[in-house]
Amino acid sequence: MQVILMERIPHLGDLGAKVKVKPGFARNFLVPLGKAVPATEENLKVFEARRAELEKAANERLQAAEQRVSSLSGLIVTIPANAGEEGRLFGSIGTLEISKAITDAGQTVAKHEVKLPQGPIRQVGEYELDLHLHGSDVIAKIKISVVPE
Repeated sequence: MQVILMERIPHLGDLGAKVKVKPGFARNFLVPLGKAVPATEENLKVFEARRAELEKAANERLQAAEQRVSSLSGLIVTIPANAGEEGRLFGSIGTLEISKAITDAGQTVAKHEVKLPQGPIRQVGEYELDLHLHGSDVIAKIKISVVPE
């Protein structure tokens, strides 16, 4: 199925790109969330009329993400957790706990912006994480310190 992207989608294309995707992906994800429209002649004309407006909105989101990087970079967040004598946690610390700890520290971060490439944290220690604030374009590095309760 051919669709026109209404915003930049990582690993798929930029704003205004005409891409071929599986029908289920378009029908269940892209179109209902407003990320794409079916590639018809009428939709193409409507998109070209709105292109400047959409590019301006995308640029504003990028600028806002870049401003957030300056306030988040170098941030050190301490998360207390239940741990055994050897430093192994009872349970784990995932993206939800990390985003909540950062929000409690005074900065707003959504759960989907926190990336844990090695999976959830299961040991006491210090970890450096990436926050993907605008897709994979704008990345802030923070430190998480997991301490036993």
